[in-house]
Amino acid sequence: MGKVTIGSAPDSWGVWFADDPQQTPWTRFLDEVAEAGYTKIELGPYGYLPTDPAELKDQLDRRGLEVTAGTTFEHLHRDDSFDSTWREVAKTAELAAAMGAKHLVVMPSMWRGDDGEIVEPRLDHAGQAGHGRQVTELGRRVFEEFGLRTQFHPHADGHVDTQDTVERFLAETDSAHVNLCLDTGHISYCGGDNLELIRKYPERIGYVHLKQVDPVVLAQAQAEGISFDAAVQRGVMTEPPGGVPEMPPVLEALAGLDVDLFAIVEQDLYPVAPDVPLPIARRTLAYLNSHGGGASA
Repeated sequence: MGKVTIGSAPDSWGVWFADDPQQTPWTRFLDEVAEAGYTKIELGPYGYLPTDPAELKDQLDRRGLEVTAGTTFEHLHRDDSFDSTWREVAKTAELAAAMGAKHLVVMPSMWRGDDGEIVEPRLDHAGQAGHGRQVTELGRRVFEEFGLRTQFHPHADGHVDTQDTVERFLAETDSAHVNLCLDTGHISYCGGDNLELIRKYPERIGYVHLKQVDPVVLAQAQAEGISFDAAVQRGVMTEPPGGVPEMPPVLEALAGLDVDLFAIVEQDLYPVAPDVPLPIARRTLAYLNSHGGGASA
């Protein structure tokens, strides 16, 4: 059986941006994520945590924290977009590597905007194929220059979101250079089947984000055609065991892959009152560790 190591991320403290007055200050996040019992974290949006490696390492060491990955977006489906994407990706990758991380989580850009309007057409098969080639090249270069493994994160309202677009992405990319960050919440939000993806593509599961979706809120959001961001503000992402997918079968399937994986709790909570995240983080870690998740240490 593989070891599934649980961690957390700034997202679970309501952090979506590098700087936003609605968000938890970075010092409070670091204090509280350690207090909740986690030892593994992600960087969150570049610039939220200190970007000076020496300062960040000192802050992490004080709290017994280690970085598992950096996270960033790409827009490689657009023509002539590699250089502009690379500039954003490289700074995150450089900091993650300096912190000893081994992964870079990369997300697609959006086809739907914050207010629900369609901002870009969905990719056709030719567009998906071209996008896959570009992401493969991105992963190759990320590993060559920074030693990080690229894990691609499907995202609701993004160009890789539904089960069919995830499977098409896997078909159009090279596993030597890019694999899947299985985000259980985004897959469920978009009507996908997490267990089927694990079963069909065991060798492509390189990293995991754990979250659950409230099916009642999701049904309302789908009926109204609102954006993912608007659905999050209504509480579509909920703490376990209050949503879908069920966590114990997912954790069991992941452990059955016979590889060591990081599974990062990433409950979207933007915006959120400052005293809300810590109790949720404690309860979530206790629940996951009692239902098949590995120790966070």
